[in-house]
Formats: sequence, C-alpha cells, structure tokens
Amino acid sequence: MLDTTQYLRMDRQSVWHPYTKHSAAESGALPIIVRGEGLYLYASDGRRYLDAISSWWACNLGHSHPRLVEAIARQARELQHSILGNLSHPRAIELAAMLGELFPDERRVLFASDGASAVEAALKIALQHWSNIGHPEKSRFVALDYAYHGDTLGAVAVGFLKHFHQPFESVVFPVFQTPSPCCGTCAFGLGQESCSQECLDTLRLVLREHGHEIAAVIVEPMCQGAGGMRIYAAEFLSKLAQVCADREVLLIVDEIAMGFGRTGRMFAFEHAGIVPDLVCVGKGLSGGYLPISATIVKKGIYDTFRDQPDDHTFYHGHTFSGNPIAAACAVEALTVYREERIVERAARLGEILAADLAPVAAAPGVRNVRSLGMIGVVELEDDDQGTGAVRAARIGDRLRVEGILLRPLGPVLYVMPPLTIDEATMRALVQSMAKAVEEVRADGS
Repeated sequence: MLDTTQYLRMDRQSVWHPYTKHSAAESGALPIIVRGEGLYLYASDGRRYLDAISSWWACNLGHSHPRLVEAIARQARELQHSILGNLSHPRAIELAAMLGELFPDERRVLFASDGASAVEAALKIALQHWSNIGHPEKSRFVALDYAYHGDTLGAVAVGFLKHFHQPFESVVFPVFQTPSPCCGTCAFGLGQESCSQECLDTLRLVLREHGHEIAAVIVEPMCQGAGGMRIYAAEFLSKLAQVCADREVLLIVDEIAMGFGRTGRMFAFEHAGIVPDLVCVGKGLSGGYLPISATIVKKGIYDTFRDQPDDHTFYHGHTFSGNPIAAACAVEALTVYREERIVERAARLGEILAADLAPVAAAPGVRNVRSLGMIGVVELEDDDQGTGAVRAARIGDRLRVEGILLRPLGPVLYVMPPLTIDEATMRALVQSMAKAVEEVRADGS
C-alpha cells in the first residue's frame, strides 16, 4: 500500500492536472482523495473535506449514494459496453425515454461522454439541420460574452474566455458575441424595477441584421458558470427565446452545470417558461459518478436527418456514447431525483442559502452577493492588479485548511454543494465563508 508521500511523488512525475498551475501541482501539497461519502471527500492522510463545489458541479447527490453504487455494480455484472451504432441496449433506451419525459414536447436524445461533446453535437446538429432543409447559408452562431461551454474547439468558439483560451484564438471559428447580463453587477446600473433587459439590445440588433446567416444562439440558462457565476433574470431568457423564434434561429440551452435541480428547478430554463430547441446536459445526469452527457433535440429537428430520398444521416458519434454502466447510473440518478424530491429540496434550501448569505454583502471589500437555488456567490472588489482574485485565492486556501473545498473564479467565491446537504451543514458552510471573507481583508492580512 502506497503512503501519501509516495502518491505525491508519483503524482508529480506522472499526472497533468486540468486547470492547475504547475507551481501548485509541483508543490507536493495536493490532497490525494481516496474515498467519498455523503458530502465529504477523504484524503490519504486522513483529512476530511466538505465538497462545497460538488466536484466541479457534478455530484448533486453527494458521494457513494448507495442506490447509484448498486446500479453501477449491477450493470457491470451484466453488460459493460456496447455501441449504439446500429445497436441498442436497455439502459440507453430507458434513459432516453426518462429524459424525454422531462419535456413538454417529443424529443430525441443523442448521448456523449462529457458536456463539451454534447455542445459540439448541438452545434453540428444546428448546422446540418439548416443544410438539410435547404438553408446552408445559416452557418453562424451567437454566444454571450463570459460564456463557457467546454474546452473542445467548437465549444471554445462559442464560449471563448480569454484567460482560458487565448492560445487557440487563431483556430476557432468566428462567432457573434453579444453582451451578457449579470443582475448583481448590472453594466447599465439598473435595478430590478427599472430593468427592461437593455443588455439584450445588441443581440436583437445582431439577429435583425444577420438572422439570415445565423444557425443558433447558445446560452447558459440563468447563470453563466465559469465566467464568474453571473446570475441573471428569467425575463432575459424568455425574451431571448422569443427573439430567436421571431428570427427563425435555433436556441441551444447549455444545462450541463445548471440542470437537475441546481437552480431549484429540474432545468434552469424552466424559470423562464421556455421550450428550447436543443438542450445539452451532463455532470449531474449521472449524479456526477460516471461520464455521460446528452443533447436533447426537438423531434422536428431530428426528422430533418432522414436518409431518404437524400441521405441526411448525422455522421457523428463517440465510442462510449450511452455506455451501459454510465446509463444505468443515470437512470438510477433520475429516479432518485424524483423519488427523493431533490429538486423541491434544492428550492427550499436555496431560500435559506440566500438569506444566510445576504449579510456578507456588508463585509469590507465585497462587491456583490447573489444566489440562485443552490448556488451562493460572493464577488470581491477587484482592481487592475487583481487584488480581488488574490484575496479570493487566499480565502480558498484558508477554507481548505479548515476542511472546506472551494475553487474561486478570479475575484468570485462561490458554493455549489451537493443538493443532499443538510440545513445545519449548509449554514455552517456559509458562516465559515463569511468569516473568512471578513478576516482576509483587502490589505492582505
């Protein structure tokens, strides 16, 4: 059995960690996580960490949920893998049907392994759909600034964040990028009473002038995640959907981070009362246990891909699309969401989270406090020297010493704990973050 020192040495010699600076990876201080249970991750040195970000926003049902673990084991004994190309299997069929039942209209489900792949499929489906029906000129996309849709090249094009993606700027396709909303830090200085979604004006103009060449608009509904947890009003999303419909432009909604109860609804787009053309899901689809994602498409779009009289087949797929073990886990996760009323629970706990977080707005150096369902955000004041980001990193380090795992986004601190968190633990988490914000002051103490 290797000890922690040996693991760390081997890690430094072998592993390339995503979104991790070399200095951090080579420091020898990375926790080696060996077990998960409930809300917590356990390291090889015996330390316990509250997973306050649900392991990159995925483990909505916590760790080692017995029903999900058993579903994985049961399927692993029966069928480990079988492709979906000219074949099918029960778990993929069941999962697709369950996902379709979550929508008011008829859908078809294309499986992939990760969120970025679901987005790539959605982009390609939109392009080929218009080509299939005789409009190949509709080949452009509109995306919001501060958007993030994954790290494959198509997803990068529609979710270009300069500090993540600048080296790839020369090879991604051009996109119409329009201003994104964030009600807590409104660029127009407007409040809820005076807002008329002025931030939508540029998108309206782009669609009016270029709608004939635009295939789709892609958005993260209600909250832009990696761009800084930018939460916005449902009215913006509902009006955006109407503008797309008026201009005959498809609407792609990226629910990969926001779906499956995170915002207090099964899908975040439900807050706006809209029915998107294509919906991308992942992360919480399997409760965060195994990699599986999906692009959920209106049947009318699917029907344009028939192979007669002309071949419009969608020649796209991945080896592990709809893998039986991952699909079995996702089927059980959807059942748990329903039977344990996880979405309703998230909505109730979200109200408590918002109330407990609100007083932090009065702390020194805090620019804004905002929340949506089980997302709680504290944005620190920043400047050209990035002191807010430095301070946020210091707060994150302090909380990790206390056994709480966070990953600040620049000057933005946020919590997205498992939706199974109990009220007392959630309140203690907010109190710990509030205390750290107050103690780590802007002067660097």
